[in-house]
Amino acid sequence: MTVGGGGGTAGVTSGKKRQRVGSNSRLSSTIGIIDSSRPDNNLTERSQKPSGIRRTSSHTVIPSSSTAAGAAAAGCGGFNDSSTADVVLRLFVDQLPLFDTDDSESISAVDSDQSDVQIYLHSDIIRRCKYFAALLSDRWQKESNDVVDSRNSSRTFRLNLGVPSTPGSIDHHLTVLQLLYTNDFSTTINTVSIALCLLPVALELIFEDCIKACVRFLEAVPWTEDEERKILNFAPFLGKEESQELLARVSTDENNSSEEMLHGLILSALHNHPNMAFAKAFVAKLLRDFSSKEAAKRVLDRAFMSSLKIVKESLEDYSSPDFRGDHNETEAIQRLNLHTAMTNGRHLLWLLERMIELRVADAAVQEWSNQASFTADLLRALRDDAWRNIVPGLPAVVLRCTCKLANAVAAGTILATRQVRMKLVKDWLPVLILCKDNVTPMMPSHKTVYVELEDTFLRIISTLTLPDAQELLQQCLSFSTRNVDDCPHLVGAFTTWFRRANRSPM
Repeated sequence: MTVGGGGGTAGVTSGKKRQRVGSNSRLSSTIGIIDSSRPDNNLTERSQKPSGIRRTSSHTVIPSSSTAAGAAAAGCGGFNDSSTADVVLRLFVDQLPLFDTDDSESISAVDSDQSDVQIYLHSDIIRRCKYFAALLSDRWQKESNDVVDSRNSSRTFRLNLGVPSTPGSIDHHLTVLQLLYTNDFSTTINTVSIALCLLPVALELIFEDCIKACVRFLEAVPWTEDEERKILNFAPFLGKEESQELLARVSTDENNSSEEMLHGLILSALHNHPNMAFAKAFVAKLLRDFSSKEAAKRVLDRAFMSSLKIVKESLEDYSSPDFRGDHNETEAIQRLNLHTAMTNGRHLLWLLERMIELRVADAAVQEWSNQASFTADLLRALRDDAWRNIVPGLPAVVLRCTCKLANAVAAGTILATRQVRMKLVKDWLPVLILCKDNVTPMMPSHKTVYVELEDTFLRIISTLTLPDAQELLQQCLSFSTRNVDDCPHLVGAFTTWFRRANRSPM
């Protein structure tokens, strides 16, 4: 009496979710024969081996193992116990590799000593796999027009199961079949590689307990990038609940999660991390390597606007105080405002350096060039001597921010419109002049910033129309020094303007 069914592939080959029912497409190439007479326990094979496959050895008989508690309770023998088995399963390599290679060499590379094995199993045990349950069901036998010898009720099933020609394929099938008897999942599934080898076999045979054990292990341990890729390939064949935890690790429904993560890292590096220098360097690398330049721009713009707002509000509160309290309380609040402005000014400088490095500072330049009220508050604050003992580096920090942006504009790294270039110089030139004239004593590093910004402003002025350049150059006389030869940048700027102004109309 013949039982027939589908398959031929031990791996997962469909892009659809696995349907766990009492049948499987795998049954179509598996042949089972019920032998009603069994006088000598010798079963004859009646199925044809697939043509075109050269196996390196004939049937290899697997040694039997001790009977598991569950099998003993059911009155069955152990794994591969021929004396009590009612199922003889032949495992063989029946799939050619994807590439054109010699069949014998391919199979030899897979399992040189086990390309065709025969094992003894028990139908009561292997029915835990829905694949075997469907194959051995009465419905399948009836649909196959099976005939049972009424004189002898003893049945023996002969089944053939083809496995793919991948390394260790037969061994992995044997391990899963042994787990039907032992249930020792925690001991067997102890590495990601083992779980990934056994999972496709368990999916093929629809061995639910083994599938759950593999998934449970994979959920709990780290993966390499290659292992993650393999898990993603298996995920579509798992149930929704089974794959939920696995997929939650590698994907999210939130479209902006990467940006939120990056923004949180920037804030942490700027405000919370005790080792700020190392944290900033690490986040700077993440920004450079970030896959989406537009996303990095949005994150940096957001952080820049936040820090700029704090600096502006702090200086506004300092320059226009509205306090009703004793003198000590007022002084403490004013100190706090200056320290807040100084701290966030440093944050602004770091953010601008990252934006210029990534060439995403266009919006920052436009915003920085439209700060008439901010520069007015800054001028009022700098005319007050109180800041000198509290935050002596404040002018240099703010002017460094201006210098970074102005240099990027003058170099063409940021292509700003004429109106933006004009406003950038017009709003920040008074701050530069005040700092140069009134900030004493001047530290060498501050002097370098002032001279660099002077030169950069003059270069930007040279890009403006003659009337705009005339208006701004008249304010630059403070760049002059006792010795005219010490300010060649100023001499060059006026020489250029007069040469252009004296040119005949074109």
